[in-house]
Amino acid sequence: MKIGFIGLGNVGGKLASSLLRNKFDLTVRDLEKNLTNDFKNRGAKVSKTAKELAEQTDLIITCLPSPEVCAKVMESPEGVINGLSKNKIWLEMSTTDESEVKRLGKLVMDKKAIPLDGPVSGGCHRAATGNIAIFVGGERNSFEKILPILTIMGRKVLHTGELGTASILKVITNYLASVHLAALGEAWTVAKKSKLNLNKTYKGIAVSSGNSFVHETESQVILNGSYNINFTMDLVKKDMNLFNELSKKLNTPLEISPFILDIFKDAQKKYGSRAWSSMVVKRLEDKFGLDFRSDGFPDELIDNEKEEKGYEI
Repeated sequence: MKIGFIGLGNVGGKLASSLLRNKFDLTVRDLEKNLTNDFKNRGAKVSKTAKELAEQTDLIITCLPSPEVCAKVMESPEGVINGLSKNKIWLEMSTTDESEVKRLGKLVMDKKAIPLDGPVSGGCHRAATGNIAIFVGGERNSFEKILPILTIMGRKVLHTGELGTASILKVITNYLASVHLAALGEAWTVAKKSKLNLNKTYKGIAVSSGNSFVHETESQVILNGSYNINFTMDLVKKDMNLFNELSKKLNTPLEISPFILDIFKDAQKKYGSRAWSSMVVKRLEDKFGLDFRSDGFPDELIDNEKEEKGYEI
């Protein structure tokens, strides 16, 4: 199967690299020529337009920063949809709105092609090694057809149901991660003011009922001081807005989510849209004149688990 990949950013570039590393027939497209040139030098083909990429490949993957960008890539005159034909598969791996993926999915189906949504979860460091988790919504037969490709990009692959269900699950998980991150800021503040050894505190939380994936990963770069989690404030704001808008569509007013969104909006105002999302804890460091530094933590996360072929869960 010939694969086309559009969007070679922090996550997309790592997912596409896993395909290239495992010798798949890969064609790429990105507005940043330095990114496409890197892939070309490593053996990938490069398309001039999204339409051309869709015409030349069987599976077209998009991994883009926002629903608006994806709509432009899909619907422009030189976009993916105009390059689709019968039985081609479009896999949307961006974190996006469920109603938007369904809207675009209908346009894809009008071309007798097949839409799937397949967002990932688990951090950029796991995307780099092919150990990230992938949620996929859409037709079961098409999911099974591309499962060998999914199990190269990810370790644990879950078919969530019909088109759009994967996108809903993804914004739920990103919402929870944002709550955990904001709560960690308060936890580290109390630990520091209590004069606890922060290295031992990290270990204690990690083995306790208060542990979370966010603590095990993001606390490391917080304690290092780099905050480098390869995920930015504007993306958290986008994902939180998707979650809040979904709750409004469901006529379900929430309590915690709007409050957490306000915290991240304040952090974005203080540190900028492209600041690392883990810098949300710096609000409290600055407010109380603290720092959460401790020796022995990395400035960037690296997945030390062996790369393994994935499987459906």
